[in-house]
Amino acid sequence: MTKKILLNTLGLALMGVLSVQAQQQHRTTVSKDTVIKVSGNPLFTHKYTADPAALVVGDTFYLYAGQDTGDGRGYNIPNWLVFSTKDMKTWTEHAVPLRTGDFSWAVGNSSWASQVIERDGKFYWYVSTEHKDVDGKRGKAIGVAVSDNPTGPFKDAKGSALITNNMTTKWTHISWDDIDPTVWIDKDGQAYLFWGNTQCYYAKLKPNMIEIEGDIIPVSLPAFTEAPWIHKKGDWYYLSYATGFPEKIAYAMSRSIQGPWEYKGILNEIAGNSNTNHQAIVEFKGNWYFVYHNGAVQTEGGSYRRSVCIDRLFYNKDGSLKRIQMTTEGIWK
Repeated sequence: MTKKILLNTLGLALMGVLSVQAQQQHRTTVSKDTVIKVSGNPLFTHKYTADPAALVVGDTFYLYAGQDTGDGRGYNIPNWLVFSTKDMKTWTEHAVPLRTGDFSWAVGNSSWASQVIERDGKFYWYVSTEHKDVDGKRGKAIGVAVSDNPTGPFKDAKGSALITNNMTTKWTHISWDDIDPTVWIDKDGQAYLFWGNTQCYYAKLKPNMIEIEGDIIPVSLPAFTEAPWIHKKGDWYYLSYATGFPEKIAYAMSRSIQGPWEYKGILNEIAGNSNTNHQAIVEFKGNWYFVYHNGAVQTEGGSYRRSVCIDRLFYNKDGSLKRIQMTTEGIWK
C-alpha cells in the first residue's frame, strides 16, 4: 500500500469515527450496567428501536419497542425491548423480556408493533407477529403475553393467537391487516382492543384480557394505514394512526370509545429517513409525550433500522391536538 493510499484510508476511517461521534454526541451514553443517559433524539443509538409503546406505572415511565436487526434491506425484528425511567434523563435497559419464539404458534423474526397495559396487578403485552398456517394459509396475528412485572419476564398468556387473519377476511383480502394492537380500559372497566392495517378494527375484551367478547367492529377512518393508538384527556377520546405512505400520523376525536370518530387532521409529518411512522401518547408527571421512531441514526436502511424519539404533545383550548414539532433536542431542550 502506498503512502498516499494509506493516508486516504486513514482519513476515511477517521471521518467515519467522527461521523459516529457526531451522531452520538449529546444523545446517548451507555454504561456497563445498562444505564443510559439521554439528552436528545433519538433516545438510544447503541441499537435500533422501532414501533414504540409507552406505559406509566406510578412514578416510572416504561418504553417498549421492537429491535430492528439485520442488514437494513428488510424487516428483521426477533424480539421486543423494554426501557424505564423516572426522570426522562436516566434510562435503564432491562433484559430482553419477550421474543417471537416465546409464542409456539408464531414463526419468523416478526416482533412487530405492540403495547403493554396493566390490569389487577398483572401486565398484558399485546403483540403482532406472523402466525403459522391457519386454514392452510399463513398470516399476521395478534397474541398476548402476561407478567407480574412491567419489565417481565413475559410468557404466552393464551397458548394461541388472540386474533388471526381468518377472523377479518370479510373486510379485507390481505394477510397483513391484523397487526398493531392498542388496548384501552374504559372507566366502566370494559377493555377494548383496536388494531389493523388498511382497515381499523376494534373488539371488546373479556375481563381475563386474553379473549375477545362479541363481534369485531370495523372503524371508519380516512386513509387509515396502520398503527392505531388510543388515549384520553378529559371527556375526549383520541384515536391516532398512521396514514399514507410514506406515513404521517393523523388523528380523530370522539366522546365515546366506540365512536363515531371525527377526523381532525395530521398530527405528525413524515419521520425523517423512515417510510413508517408509529406513535404512543401518554401523560407522565403532568406533561404529555409523543413517542415515535425515525431513521436518523444511520444513512442506509432507514425504514428497517429505526430509532425511538420523544417530543412534547400540546392541546388546543377546544381539545384538539397541536401538530408535533419533531426535534433533535427532544424534551430536554
